Amino acid sequence: MDPVDLPSPVVRRAPARTDAGALERDLLARVGGEVRFDAGTRAAYSTDGSNYRQVPIGVVVPRTVEAARAAVAVCREHGAPLLSRGGGTSLAGECCNTAVVIDWSKYCNRLLSVDAENRRCVVEPGIVLDDLNRQLAEYGLRYGPKPATHPNCTIGGMIGNNSCGSTAQAYGKVVDNLRRLEVLTYDGLRMWVGRTDDAELDRLTASEGREAELYRGLVALRDRYAGLVRERYPDIPRRVSGYNLDSLLPEQGFDIAGLLTGSESTLVTVLRAELELVPVPKHTALVVLGYPDICQAADHVPAVLEHQPAALEGVDRQLIHFQRKKHLNPAALKELPDGRAYLMVQVNGDTREEADGRARALIDAKPDDVDHAWFDDEQRVRELWLVRESGLGATAHVPGQPDTWEGWEDSAVPVHRLGDYLRDLRRLYEEFDYGHPSVYGHFGHGCVHTRIPFDLESEEGVARMRAFVEKAADLVVSYGGSLSGEHGDGQSRGELLVKMFGPELIEAFERLKGLFDPDNRMNPGKIVLPYRLDENLRLGADHLPWEPETVFAFPHDDGKFSRAAARCVGVGKCRSSEGGVMCPSYRATREEEHSTRGRARLLFEMVRGGDDAPIAPDWRSKDVHDALDLCLACKGCKTDCPVNVDMATYKAEFLHHHYKGRLRPLAHYSMGWLPAVARVVALAPRTVNALAALPWVARVAKALGGVAPERDVPVFAEQRFTDWWHERGGPRGDGYRGEVVVWPDTFTDHFHPAIGRAAVEVLEAAGFRVKVPEAAVCCGLTWISTGQLNVAKRVLGHTIDVLREDLRRGTPVVGLEPSCTAVFRADAAELFPKDPDIERLRKQTRTLAELLVERADDWQPPAVDARAVVQRHCHQYAVMGFGADRKLLERAGVDADVLDAGCCGLAGDFGFEKGHYEVSMACAESGLLPVVRAADDATLVLADGFSCRTQVEQAGTGRAPLHLAEVLAAALRGQDIEPERPSPPGPRALLPLAAAGAAAAALAALAAVRRSARNC
Repeated sequence: MDPVDLPSPVVRRAPARTDAGALERDLLARVGGEVRFDAGTRAAYSTDGSNYRQVPIGVVVPRTVEAARAAVAVCREHGAPLLSRGGGTSLAGECCNTAVVIDWSKYCNRLLSVDAENRRCVVEPGIVLDDLNRQLAEYGLRYGPKPATHPNCTIGGMIGNNSCGSTAQAYGKVVDNLRRLEVLTYDGLRMWVGRTDDAELDRLTASEGREAELYRGLVALRDRYAGLVRERYPDIPRRVSGYNLDSLLPEQGFDIAGLLTGSESTLVTVLRAELELVPVPKHTALVVLGYPDICQAADHVPAVLEHQPAALEGVDRQLIHFQRKKHLNPAALKELPDGRAYLMVQVNGDTREEADGRARALIDAKPDDVDHAWFDDEQRVRELWLVRESGLGATAHVPGQPDTWEGWEDSAVPVHRLGDYLRDLRRLYEEFDYGHPSVYGHFGHGCVHTRIPFDLESEEGVARMRAFVEKAADLVVSYGGSLSGEHGDGQSRGELLVKMFGPELIEAFERLKGLFDPDNRMNPGKIVLPYRLDENLRLGADHLPWEPETVFAFPHDDGKFSRAAARCVGVGKCRSSEGGVMCPSYRATREEEHSTRGRARLLFEMVRGGDDAPIAPDWRSKDVHDALDLCLACKGCKTDCPVNVDMATYKAEFLHHHYKGRLRPLAHYSMGWLPAVARVVALAPRTVNALAALPWVARVAKALGGVAPERDVPVFAEQRFTDWWHERGGPRGDGYRGEVVVWPDTFTDHFHPAIGRAAVEVLEAAGFRVKVPEAAVCCGLTWISTGQLNVAKRVLGHTIDVLREDLRRGTPVVGLEPSCTAVFRADAAELFPKDPDIERLRKQTRTLAELLVERADDWQPPAVDARAVVQRHCHQYAVMGFGADRKLLERAGVDADVLDAGCCGLAGDFGFEKGHYEVSMACAESGLLPVVRAADDATLVLADGFSCRTQVEQAGTGRAPLHLAEVLAAALRGQDIEPERPSPPGPRALLPLAAAGAAAAALAALAAVRRSARNC
């Protein structure tokens, strides 16, 4: 074809001038879905997992593929730039732009069909990889590529990036596992594309219309650039940089789906995808090889490849060191062999014998000085793989280390040259004074991941980052490698592509872009005509964030709220649908704004400020308040988030300032002041319970207290735990193990005192002398969770006064309510960072199980010999951990199914507050409640948290969960294990109140008669 028939290159155009108001109105009128142009949404979508930030024009969340098509049409009419987004975890900036963002993940996430015989399926782009594979499991099939973000990445995002993951060693990239795509161009052409045989290609190019024009242009590009593509495209398995022009070559079957894979939403909008599937491996084994150095490990990769591994990953000592510092994957780290660097090698087999035989062959072939560990237990293999998959989070925000960043995190080179490349990369680090960043990655494909301590907050630091990246690009090109091995180019590498491909192929990319998107409206500035790699930075040389005074000390963020707000790195683990606790509100709503990441983005925008900031630096921000409103303050993110974002603390700090000097929500008074309210109720609990049982009284009380009308008012105990203690006459037993203070938290003391009595019984049986504080005390939890931090500090100060002598004697404090225990173990020290008695309280506070395991290791608990479903309280999961409880339950003969079902959804005051009931119950129904309902009557239901117990009781399950103390105490007594809970009294409980009312009325009438008589 004559060169004049080549498509014209796209040209750089002035940024689109879009009337956002008119665009929003038209989208609302014509798109079936959610259209959001508010400041909060735009802030939540302003960045991805990269160093870049661009505030979008607005966000569309289509309910159907047809709705998305309508959104593209409206954007076209307004000339608005457009960007598709899946999980939003991209590391090169390809998922943020000044554009209309289409978020597919909330609704367009269906598995549409499965052809098990031919191993294919059709999906919508918003389906999450792990969710897809769970649905495919019944067919014995799965999708091959598996990035580390598999719990939350979407298929559409994987197509956009041409994702890989560790399993690409066996199955290849997305481009190798894709049959067809249904796509939509910006100008409205909708078509299915895939491999095209010669007859079909002739038919298409001979036709008329836009589709024929596209195919003729593609043929012209192939014919013009085929030689250059064969010459300059690196012949390595991880060439992800650039457009896939090689898919147009005859040997690739003129594959348009392959061409569009990895195009990062710059060419088309993907509507549906037909995927090629693979069988689920029947058996696997994992061999971990230990080496003295990561470069030597890389040198050994070609020899390992001879054993045809299904996965072959490299991990260096820095990554292991960082995980130990951050307490990540502790059990798995203990399993590693001797060494300072590791290769993790997975082999598969149709039988256990085959998989183990391949593992043995690998071990037999290794050098004698290489240590090894071998695993074929499914659970242990899964735990070991978490060491590798935690790489990004483990290398970010390491205590005592400078912050690290993307920017050169994804290079790939020929496998046989990997060791030498790593040595040269080390020298480059040293040249630029970047120390020794961790390197790890998909070594079986020569792909290297790292995070580098760039200084992105000064002009000099940004310039140095740019100089480093340019030299690193030259280095990887000299090795015949690719700038990107799976993360894509986006903005961080788009400018560098000319180094890898040369100007002629860059012109080919521009012509391809011009063919599909001549007006440059599809994700402009990424890959083609790219933004500079040092512009649109999330931080940047002009980054001068607002530094407000705070009540919490934020010791892990240099005492700065701005650093806490910038902690999120965008990995998106908070958007997973299963496993761990984080993030219950996202799982209930599937809203970015109601994920840990989304809230962190809003807080970052609030402190960032600047002319383009959608949110002003002001604690009174309604957008931030609304995003935090559905945060359950479960603290799940404090542990589950790879960088330990602690949204519960951020929320408490925000609410403190947001409501300072003005009226608060009613729930802040009724439930925030619950400890004080409970003490008043203790004067006449029977009467209060009877009144609360009257429907009209309950309705009025809940309305006045800001309580959800669907909730039942908890029943107050007629005798508090502390009253029982005083009547009992104090400690009993010889206490040969020493003295302990049992903490009388509000929930145990006023609602479930039987738990306190049971704990005393168990502790005394184990040889401890029990004390209970004489004065009224409280941890301040309810004031912390509602952001009344000054009150919380006063309450904690009083508590320290009461406990001071015990603390200075080293007496342990035993917490029975996990949320209160967590205050002592975490929050208190952040409110009083320099108080030595608070530090003593933190170190000396223990759960019941921790105390018995640590200080009564030789005590044999009574035999329970029962099955149990166990719901861990979120604060215990996040702060104290559950290891001691597991050990104690095992010693007591309890066959415990410790649920990995997320938050119960009640979360203290959250589930009781008006407006939260639906989200609260959705959280419970996503995991906990179905398991409780399925448990037979002989199975115990354990929940140490008052919230967890209340949620189960009020959900109509017919079960009243038990505290660990109650289970052990009942076994000590040889009694059936039954919960002892207060029950509402009958109407007769109101007789004293009625009599008192009648007497008061009579006295008032008599007084009125006397006054009348005197006036006569």
